[in-house]
Amino acid sequence: MKQFLVVGGTSGIGLAVTLELINQGHGVHVWARTPTQIQGAAVCENDATASLDVSSLPELLDGVVYCPGSINLKPFHRLSAEDFAHDWQVNLMGAVNCLQAVLPHLKKAERASVVLFSTVAVGVGMPFHASIASAKGAVEGLTRSLAAEWAPKIRVNAIAPSLTQTPLAQKLLATEEKVEAAAKRHPLQQIGSPEDLAAMVSFLLGDESKWMTGQILHIDGGLSSVKTS
Repeated sequence: MKQFLVVGGTSGIGLAVTLELINQGHGVHVWARTPTQIQGAAVCENDATASLDVSSLPELLDGVVYCPGSINLKPFHRLSAEDFAHDWQVNLMGAVNCLQAVLPHLKKAERASVVLFSTVAVGVGMPFHASIASAKGAVEGLTRSLAAEWAPKIRVNAIAPSLTQTPLAQKLLATEEKVEAAAKRHPLQQIGSPEDLAAMVSFLLGDESKWMTGQILHIDGGLSSVKTS
């Protein structure tokens, strides 16, 4: 049994990751701003962008998954400095804060794995994504830099999904018509599910991916790499 920390593990993709790891029999520790009880997981109230309490964690962690994110889509001229700062804080600095706090725990593992989240909008220019794509682009840079710095004991990879059916995306997928329109923009004619991403997280945390680090994996229905017409 391995020990994993899932930051933001009570909702959306994070919850799917938490449940997947519990079902595999691992020890799962969850940090959340608004903790809710999850059977089989140790849930602790922690805000990734604030001072962190690591006292509830085991001495050794085999992996960390940082799930918090934001969807702030506006025309560039309407984006304020506060918008950019908020997306930067949640997506990049929250990850930085968490990883600095738990690094001593990761170092105690024989081999550990870190999984971060980017977005398809970093590699594919999309209107109204200037703030979030900038922040997630920094996450991709962090991924590669830490993969180099922490090799060979700690692997670091990131997943860059497209639109996924989560509470965070609720406004974009509020009706069947919106879901259908979003699905049609993808070569595979569907949007993602939290379970799609949880399966890839599980792979990246496990020994099956032991020869992989510094990678950005595009789990996006083909949007970043396939043109069907």
